[in-house]
Amino acid sequence: MPERRRLCAIALLALGAAGCRGWTSSQPPVHPNPSMYHQPKYRPQAESAFFYDGAAMRPPVPGTVARGELREDRAFYEGKDAAGKDVVRSPVAATPEVLARGAERFRIYCAPCHDQRGEGKGILAAQGLPTASLHIERLRTVEDGYLFEVITDGRGLMPSYRWPIPPADRWAIIAHVRQLQKEHEEEGGTAP
Repeated sequence: MPERRRLCAIALLALGAAGCRGWTSSQPPVHPNPSMYHQPKYRPQAESAFFYDGAAMRPPVPGTVARGELREDRAFYEGKDAAGKDVVRSPVAATPEVLARGAERFRIYCAPCHDQRGEGKGILAAQGLPTASLHIERLRTVEDGYLFEVITDGRGLMPSYRWPIPPADRWAIIAHVRQLQKEHEEEGGTAP
């Protein structure tokens, strides 16, 4: 019986010690396996005497594609067909949702210079700088892939919108521009 009590006391003491977090201390924590905690490693952009170029960060293997960045659909991501020519029509259907998104993006990125109706009477025109009307014959008949390229890379005074506008939104803007051109033509508007 006394041995049983001793075993119970040891078990209770072990359970109590396992749940005890101890007191706060100014000493660093004890690590039973310090090599797991203090591993030799390089910080980003650090120097390294090990590599021939002196940089710790290694370039990615050629052909590496970041996760979620594989862009196999050339028409959608570049506005080009397999032969490298501009696609005639957008690969994105002009649904009401796409048109609404295109109108919203157009108001943010395009309307300041081209105005709400796309007539080229925005801020730049008020300053005397040339701004293209989206209703001229050349832009009404041009391929959608060309418009995608202009939005992506910019032209003249127009900056590149490659980074602030993702490809889906660029196609939505093009759908909205085509809608504006259609409405302008139905109203009997003349190209400037």
